[in-house]
Amino acid sequence: MGLRAIGAGGLALALVLGSGAPLIAKDKKKDESAAVKAARDFDKNPFPSTYKPYPGRTTLITGATVFDGKGGRIESGNVLIKDGKLAGVSGALADMDVPPDAVRIDGSGKFVTPGVIDVHSHLGVYASPAVEAHSDGNEMTSPTTPEVWAEHSVWPQDPGFSRALTNGGVTSLQILPGSGNLIGGRSVVLKNVYARTVQGMKFPGAPYGMKMACGENPKRVYGEKGQMPSTRMGNFAVDRAIWIKAKEYRAKRDAGKLEERDLAMETLAGVLDGDIRVQNHCYRADEMAQVLDMAKEAGYKVAAFHHAVEAYKIGELLKENDVCAAIWADWWGFKMESYDAVPENAGLLYKAGACVVIHSDDENGIQRLNQEAAKAQGSARRAGIAIPDEEVVRWFTLNAAKAIGVDKDTGSLEAGKMGDVVLWNGNPLSTYSRPEKVWVDGALLYDANDPKRRPVSDFELGQPGEGEVK
Repeated sequence: MGLRAIGAGGLALALVLGSGAPLIAKDKKKDESAAVKAARDFDKNPFPSTYKPYPGRTTLITGATVFDGKGGRIESGNVLIKDGKLAGVSGALADMDVPPDAVRIDGSGKFVTPGVIDVHSHLGVYASPAVEAHSDGNEMTSPTTPEVWAEHSVWPQDPGFSRALTNGGVTSLQILPGSGNLIGGRSVVLKNVYARTVQGMKFPGAPYGMKMACGENPKRVYGEKGQMPSTRMGNFAVDRAIWIKAKEYRAKRDAGKLEERDLAMETLAGVLDGDIRVQNHCYRADEMAQVLDMAKEAGYKVAAFHHAVEAYKIGELLKENDVCAAIWADWWGFKMESYDAVPENAGLLYKAGACVVIHSDDENGIQRLNQEAAKAQGSARRAGIAIPDEEVVRWFTLNAAKAIGVDKDTGSLEAGKMGDVVLWNGNPLSTYSRPEKVWVDGALLYDANDPKRRPVSDFELGQPGEGEVK
């Protein structure tokens, strides 16, 4: 063993053992360029959630039929909300530690579910009123725009948020870019509360999603512009090419060889890392199967196929790959790829053991996801597939939470989860039922019996009258 000098004219020494590799390598450049540092050490959460729950009170709901969101049903059940969390769910009140100051609500003849979750919404990015100035959901300037983030288009004053809460019991929702592009950008998960900023609505700790689309929309949009893609094979070619670039970018990042940041590649690398969940607009069964093969080739996972009117054809494939199908009950036929639909789609998927989610993609449909689920249940029953009510409730609660990656926090009535709860005036799968009270993180934000407990956006408050400050 000995010492030897290395480097031209330098004083650095390396300890070597025989003729093997140095145990102490040559000093690295101490002055790493600012560009390399920025590319490697960028802030992955530059727009952090500032959400804080509204103040709430300890609340006990007694004597209601409880659908817990995970397939359970409790007759004459009791639900305790404390410190913004679910503190207990039980059929025996004696088993619960209820503080003496708890607000008690008689739920006899009524039903309790977790807060409703919509995995596919454009509220805020296609806000009401539907005017051109509010059309901010599709950056259709390139077939792939992974660099854009939906939250930068969300208008927190959209009146649609309160409609979803009061009419549909929606407590959380995923806001997506549109489907004009193959890759439309990042989605964002929100708590359905009014706030001054979108950061004030962001679901704390929720993973980002990334919107992808296949089929008619991107090939039509860019075919009309004389660009690629203009065919389905062009769709896949463009997708595969950008995933190749993303893998190269990620490899350079991991090796410390990046020289500049690339917002588009950062999102795609986040998908490859498993930090960002792919939400894929896709209708046809054959294309969904091909997308799953492309995902395996590129090294990412599809969290859910959205719309998926032909999902019933490949239920076992979706189950095998742990991919949810986010679908409508009976919306179909508005374009060729949506033609081969059946109203038993959800029922057949359920029978195959796949993850079923009922979604909206519509500012009105989001107000009745419970009724859409009931329609799908009825279609399944007429086809000989009996699905209990408590299982159907999963389709707009826990399964939805799973699809967007927040099922550890919400989606079911379990102790320790967020106090996102809906008290319905009847069975939520009845056309005649509607939310009576809605809690978000333990705060009562809507009460049908209290006109003052109804959220209203600043926009709906109107404009200053004549002579007032403008």
